[in-house]
Amino acid sequence: MLRKLTLDQINDWFTIGKTVTDVELLGSPPAFPAEAARDEAQRRDSAPRFGPAAQAQPAAAAAAPRRPLSRKSSEMEYINKYRQLEAQEFDMYGSDQSPSRPGPRPALTKLNNMTCIPETHYKYPDLPINRCKEEVISLIESNSVVIIHGATGSGKSTQLPQYILDHYIQRSAYCNIVVTQPRKIGASSIARWISRERAWTLGGLVGYQVHERTEDMDFLLLVVRKLLRTNSRFVKVILMSATINCKEFADYFAVPVQNKMNPAYVFEVEGKPHSIEEYYLDDLGHIHHGRLSPHVLEEPVIPKNIYEVAVSLIQIFDNLDMQESGSKTWSGAQFVLERSSVLVFLPGLGEINYMHELLTNMVHKRLQVYPLHSSVTLEEQNNVFLSPVPGYRKIILSTNIAESSVTVPDVKYVIDFCLTRTLVCDEDTNYQSLRLSWASKTSCNQRKGRAGRVSKGYCYRLVHRDFWDSSIPDHVIPEMLRCPLGSTVLKVKLLDMGEPRALLATALSPPSLSDIERTILLLKEVGALAVSGQREDENPHDGELTFLGRVLAQLPVNQQLGKLIVLGHVFGCLDECLIIAAALSLKNFFAMPFRQHLDGYRNKVNFSGNSKSDCIALVEAFKTWQTCRQSGELRHPKVAELYEELKNRISQFNMYVDSRRPVMDQEYIYKQRFILQVVLAGAFYPNYFTFGQPDEEMAVRELAGKDPKTTIVLKHIPPYGFLYYKQLQSLFRQCGQVKSIVFDGAKAFVEFSRNPTERFKTLPAVYMAIKMSQLKVSLELNVHSAEEIEGKVQGGAVSKLRSTRVNVDFQKQTVDPMQVSFNTLDPSQTITDLLLTVDVTEVVEVGHFWGYRIDEKNSEILKKLTAEINQLKLVPLPVHPHPDLVCLAPFADFDKESYFRAQILYVSGNSAEVFFVDYGNRSHVDLDLLMEIPYQLLELPFQALEFKICKMRPSAKSLICGEHWSGGASQRFASLVSGCALLVRVFSVVHSVLHVDVYRYAGVQDTVNVRDILIKEGYAELAEEPYESKQSHEALKGLFSKSIQNMADMTVSSPVKDDEKYLIRVLLESFSSNKLGPPNCKAILHGPFNPYELKCHSLTRISKFRCVWIEKESINSVIISDAPEDLHQRMLVAASLSVNATGSTMLLRETSLMPHVPGLPALLSALFAPVMELRVDRDGKCYTGVLCGLGWNPTTGAPILPEHDIELAFDVQFNVEDIVEINILRAAINKLVCDGPNGSKFLGPERIAQLQDNARQKLLGLFCQLKPRQRVVPKWHEKPYEWNQVDPKLVMEQADRESSRGKNTFLYQLHKLIVLNT
Repeated sequence: MLRKLTLDQINDWFTIGKTVTDVELLGSPPAFPAEAARDEAQRRDSAPRFGPAAQAQPAAAAAAPRRPLSRKSSEMEYINKYRQLEAQEFDMYGSDQSPSRPGPRPALTKLNNMTCIPETHYKYPDLPINRCKEEVISLIESNSVVIIHGATGSGKSTQLPQYILDHYIQRSAYCNIVVTQPRKIGASSIARWISRERAWTLGGLVGYQVHERTEDMDFLLLVVRKLLRTNSRFVKVILMSATINCKEFADYFAVPVQNKMNPAYVFEVEGKPHSIEEYYLDDLGHIHHGRLSPHVLEEPVIPKNIYEVAVSLIQIFDNLDMQESGSKTWSGAQFVLERSSVLVFLPGLGEINYMHELLTNMVHKRLQVYPLHSSVTLEEQNNVFLSPVPGYRKIILSTNIAESSVTVPDVKYVIDFCLTRTLVCDEDTNYQSLRLSWASKTSCNQRKGRAGRVSKGYCYRLVHRDFWDSSIPDHVIPEMLRCPLGSTVLKVKLLDMGEPRALLATALSPPSLSDIERTILLLKEVGALAVSGQREDENPHDGELTFLGRVLAQLPVNQQLGKLIVLGHVFGCLDECLIIAAALSLKNFFAMPFRQHLDGYRNKVNFSGNSKSDCIALVEAFKTWQTCRQSGELRHPKVAELYEELKNRISQFNMYVDSRRPVMDQEYIYKQRFILQVVLAGAFYPNYFTFGQPDEEMAVRELAGKDPKTTIVLKHIPPYGFLYYKQLQSLFRQCGQVKSIVFDGAKAFVEFSRNPTERFKTLPAVYMAIKMSQLKVSLELNVHSAEEIEGKVQGGAVSKLRSTRVNVDFQKQTVDPMQVSFNTLDPSQTITDLLLTVDVTEVVEVGHFWGYRIDEKNSEILKKLTAEINQLKLVPLPVHPHPDLVCLAPFADFDKESYFRAQILYVSGNSAEVFFVDYGNRSHVDLDLLMEIPYQLLELPFQALEFKICKMRPSAKSLICGEHWSGGASQRFASLVSGCALLVRVFSVVHSVLHVDVYRYAGVQDTVNVRDILIKEGYAELAEEPYESKQSHEALKGLFSKSIQNMADMTVSSPVKDDEKYLIRVLLESFSSNKLGPPNCKAILHGPFNPYELKCHSLTRISKFRCVWIEKESINSVIISDAPEDLHQRMLVAASLSVNATGSTMLLRETSLMPHVPGLPALLSALFAPVMELRVDRDGKCYTGVLCGLGWNPTTGAPILPEHDIELAFDVQFNVEDIVEINILRAAINKLVCDGPNGSKFLGPERIAQLQDNARQKLLGLFCQLKPRQRVVPKWHEKPYEWNQVDPKLVMEQADRESSRGKNTFLYQLHKLIVLNT
């Protein structure tokens, strides 16, 4: 049955932030019920509403649908059944109401509150539609629906809205015109064009509001059609297109007249602006000479030689221009002042990049090349409308964004590869997939129409004519048959229009019944429809709308982003979630300038801080923007508009951004960040991923003992690679400061400088270098051939250097041969004692500090070194100070200033921060006071020692409440190690860092272990040592079991042959003095690589064994393990997923790497899963894992949504108390997102704040336990992914007191406990 639609419901449907008042409600009194109401009714009904004047051609081209197009008989039955019911309803309605076809209309009344527009004498341009202006206006006046079909460029989009407006200006009548466009660039460019032509201010009488939601367009037509026959009989709908199937739309919008259905009126606009000639590959034999392979329908692709055809075409356009102008003389040096523009249609950004590169390599051709793609910045998009520099030809490389409603007037040539990328749903996973496919003929004809606007045009289709005729599809597949139906079903539920399948059966292209069923399940998974548990009468085609579902149906964002907003409200991070939802909905908040992805990646990483989250980077960038906006630096972006709109929408549900200033304890910002990360995991369930573990032993071998946190590996290094160290250094300068490069055969190990006062982590420079490899940045060296070098230098004697390992040290400015050593211990760092007494000078973080030995022998060494330095005649630095430079710097101790060896950390203004390399402390020093260090002092080993407490990691509480360590942990550690001498026992030496046990004296003789204190007080927990540390420990034990003399002998490295050093020097001098001549060869390097780079895999059943790629714009597109020894599962959450064309690889977007808290994946999965079933061991004594998902059907025993089920084996111990805590937290969430008289909408602000604080505390308490959860070896269930594996007698129901009353539409049901056999 047709339901009554309220004003609010219709507003919600059609507007973002605007109110529609001109509606007549179904079931209201007749139009003119009484004299008293007549004036009001006339005022309302006399004002025509034109909306939507739609560009009806689809915005995307043909692709493989998510199911075969041939309908099964059962599918057709469902469609026919509900269409017949609809017809009966309309018949019943039509008998009581006047028809919406032509008839008497109330007198036109001029409204008092309308904007008055003076009559203008605007001269319309001479376009085909102008010749039939009066006829079109007459048809619109006398018909509720008119379909206008005309060639591209006939003036439909720009002229028709003006005709209507001018018609009503002349009649002094009110009208409101809404014009829809399939693309935001179309809406904005047309609005700008009209406002410029009419000399109106953009944003006043004419403006545009952009929000692309293509999957809703089909449903919009459905609702417009239904409302035309019921609520909105005086609204006019005008469908305009160059390519739609007019008969199909005319029949769909048929209206009942005299007991029969009359199709909507179709008006043909005759004529075109200018003729357009079209050509195919068959016509271009003079370019490709018949060397092209035939196209294959099943394999849409662009071969290299087809690109070459396009480039050749562009090169001959000058000749065509000259021929057309009638000029007889032409030479390559002459250029016409105005060269017509070329529009090239390519399927995606990758193809645009490739074509861009080909064109930019064409020298002396005077081309201005512009990319046009949804991901390029708005400024770059608008460049396509600019006139080119005189004498230059403009080339626009575009996706189908320029296919419709974008007019670049000077385009004369269109080159069409006849391909597109279309968003479809993968048949197996139901994830979205952007697939390369052949464009439809309708789309290609739209493209063709972009030419010929100001003169004769030419269209070159780069396919064979017979392929075009026989294989290119005629039309696109409708959105409703290939895109998710979630928002559509929610709109149906909100409008209370009956069962979703009943309404969707009346769509222009009804979706399949199986797609509707699946959509219902996905809505239950997200929590928009209630999960009723294992009930036999569960309706697979419908469900009860939850409070969350009502909110989601009102928001112009997808369901998961809507859920993010609601969970943000629950946990007190609503503002951040609104920002994320707005930014992700509009996409591309971070502008990625064309072909500058490395800079874009760097900026995004900087905004993310240490969060490893794209979403948190969005929050920080937006807040930075807000700060700049307040100072008037930046304009208003679309994200800010949608952010305000979302904030306004949720206020009707009693959700507001908390204006109270939080209690800012030192841990607040870290707790808030963690809570936001958990909320992201809740919103994007089940998009969960984890990582494989790197093989530490193999990785150590591949890095030849170098530090993985500072080093990358390059391969295919040419012979005598050390000659090109400056080239190599410059290649990586954009990543960071290169400290050294070790050349070892065909490999090179590039080590970046690490700030000694920063915590241990993989350097950003390493991430940037790996990112270069991922972006396929070419690493090319100009080199000499080995034969040339050996032939010109030392009579070939240098050939022995081919196998020499050479170290280039940029800090010490040396190039020396290295001893090949397989010893685990670095000879320069070998220690003579395992017990040391040290003074701590710099605490970097908990467990990581610098100091120096205070025994008598070391004190004497430091005293002599200081005396030697301060007896020198010091000279100023010969170069400008820069980071990593070692020099001499002053330091005042006991009022006496002396100079010491120091390394510059950074330079700021007229001062620098320096690190004293013999003591381990730092200080700020004026640049004028820095002095040059003599070479002999530079070679002496630095005396400061770097320490790390072994077998210790932060507790979960420390990780959550701080940056790796909480403020409380940092203060406690500082109090334990500062102001007193410490005794340290060396466990190992790894990359010059001493891993130690630290003891503090307690009394005269007793000592206490600092690690034990931190663990006891809950700041830290025991951890495994890395593989290299264990190897070093064994080596140290071996050394100290021998005599001191033998140990001393082993610490002395074998003398390096002087002739190798001499030959290196000769070779470098020959190279630098150009004796070898200019390099005549190119060497392409492979890499960079880091063996600790991680690959992730999905936790859901359907995707567990699929390859996973993280999109290159994501911060987490490069993930390198900082702690490979830690075997606890790490977790990554993705905001959105898609799959490749074959379904074999998943692409993750907008990812967040969760904190490395033991047991986190299991806790989050259990917390946010709709249903879970605990796994127990065979003895029933402990929980071993969990199965999460939508549960199982008690009638069939089958899982309800098996592809999204997650099976986890616990790697820490969970007990009954943990499950109870999870249920308590789920109940706390429910209190803030529930319907009814005691629901969220009726709570006061104080009660809401109280419930939010309670939810936050429960959440933090679940993860921040004082005693860490005990590590266990994961035990996988013998029947993975099988439900109902527990004896029902052991299952204990957990009833929510609130949910037991009345209809259960809570967001989360409470999990069932399993009684353990204790």
